[in-house]
Amino acid sequence: MKVIASILVFLVAAIHVAFLVLEMFYFDDPIGRGIFNTTPEDSATMAVLAANQGLYNGFLAAGLIWGLVARKTDVVFFFLGCVIVAGAYGAATASGTILLVQALPAVVALVATLAARAKD
Repeated sequence: MKVIASILVFLVAAIHVAFLVLEMFYFDDPIGRGIFNTTPEDSATMAVLAANQGLYNGFLAAGLIWGLVARKTDVVFFFLGCVIVAGAYGAATASGTILLVQALPAVVALVATLAARAKD
């Protein structure tokens, strides 16, 4: 169970690295405009804000990876909780899709991590 939980946590971290790349480097690009459904004018205006958001997603990924490498379950719990809260907030304020793309994988990873910890 620990292996499955670790893989799920790593996948959540990888999703957030992908968000970092997308928001910091491709937001004002045809790729980013297609994903975020923005015009070239809007994406140019919002690019700095998106880059900031991407940086925060990178911090979430770094925290999850740190927790995995250091084998600190409490650190993993904290950062998964941050991801879940960020996903719920994003779903409430921006797009319901965020709940499925960001929060749901973190919830699944959190449940798996809790189950693995309970077996110790």
